[in-house]
Amino acid sequence: MASNIPTSNAEQFVEERLIAGLLTGSLLQHKELLGMLEDVDVRYMRQKTLLHVGVGLGKADWVQELLARGADTDIADDSQQSALSSAEEMVRQFPDDKERSKVLNLVKLVHRRDQVILRRLEASSSRNTDHATPVASPECDIASLRSSVDSLRREMKSLVNQLSSSLEELKAQVCGRDTLLRCLEEAVTSTAEDITSIKLGVGEEASLSQTTSDPARARQECVDAMMRKTRTVYGDGVDEMRKMYERLYDEDECTACIIKFLSGYDRVKVMVDLEFDDIGRMKESVVDLDGTEDDGNKWYSFCDYESETVYLGGNDCSGDREQVVCSYLVRALSQLFLKFVFDNEGRPYSKEDVEREREWMRALEEVGEKRKREVGLHSYINLALEGRTLKAKVCWLAAAVPRIIADYGSTEGRARLQRQAPLLFSLYSNNVIGTLLASAKVGLTSISHFFPRII
Repeated sequence: MASNIPTSNAEQFVEERLIAGLLTGSLLQHKELLGMLEDVDVRYMRQKTLLHVGVGLGKADWVQELLARGADTDIADDSQQSALSSAEEMVRQFPDDKERSKVLNLVKLVHRRDQVILRRLEASSSRNTDHATPVASPECDIASLRSSVDSLRREMKSLVNQLSSSLEELKAQVCGRDTLLRCLEEAVTSTAEDITSIKLGVGEEASLSQTTSDPARARQECVDAMMRKTRTVYGDGVDEMRKMYERLYDEDECTACIIKFLSGYDRVKVMVDLEFDDIGRMKESVVDLDGTEDDGNKWYSFCDYESETVYLGGNDCSGDREQVVCSYLVRALSQLFLKFVFDNEGRPYSKEDVEREREWMRALEEVGEKRKREVGLHSYINLALEGRTLKAKVCWLAAAVPRIIADYGSTEGRARLQRQAPLLFSLYSNNVIGTLLASAKVGLTSISHFFPRII
């Protein structure tokens, strides 16, 4: 596979494809690349290894393969998280996720095996270097070590068999869809540059394709680009707006993806009133997605699809209120983001993607049924269900995901979404973000910018 790649770039190519494969591809497609990797514990952004990434994504098949290839469960990233502690944290956040429970069992098993081997070797070394005490027989040490390793291998084999059985059941259910998606992914990726050029037009660029070796510089360039698109109509708060863009960039991969993507569109405009909470002075009336006409002074933020303009009432957006205003801002930005990504009037799927449309309908049904049973749902999700048209409901439901994350922070926001609307959260994470990544040639550094908590 690497024969057509310059030798100096071969290792980088392998690493980039493996990271992209972990995010959007299947293990089967990337086993050959894993075999080409010289060091399975190679470090990426934030000092994370491939095992860290696989654990963070809950990819049990990837984790199993990496552990089989000798991945170290004790390596700590720059936040001092090992693969084991990360797997435990994922299970605490998503207690009902069976795949994450399997990941934890696999990592714990290999970690325990490695610890047993290490203790045996240390004990053997200690006895061999202690001249004051009799030296134990090397044959005894080896026999004991083999017995421990064999026992752990039998336990791991049983766990792997259980995992393989579950994976085969899942494969049988989605085999047809998976084949189609793989073909589609290969076709889209091979023509990504042409598609991006046509879609954005002359003078614009897909910011997802931009790469830089300096994460801080990339962040700064993205925020600067958004500031150039922002006009403060009333008030004076350049620093406040910059802080909000930085907050959204740093908060979570979903909000960062929105900011990064929109920063590459010259047509985007953001109009801000920093003296009032509403947008009434900038836009006297608005017509929402369901056709409802309303006074602008009743709206904190609004996305005007026709003019591709976001309006924000950002009075007193400092201190504790910054997080609230950020949620208003990201709601409107995310609606514009979806319009550009899917070109389907703001819907979170393409016009011809009937299967994906059905999945979003099922997500609506899921939260609708919970509402009927009076299961507690976030007000943003309830607001989406009150839309007068199907288009408004699905668009508002999609915009609720980054808004809830911005309102509560990454950890708590994701936990709420996982509990209340798991299908909605899965569709946004895998389909919306996944489609964006598949539609542009994203280098390793760019990916690490979008997914700082994973990469």
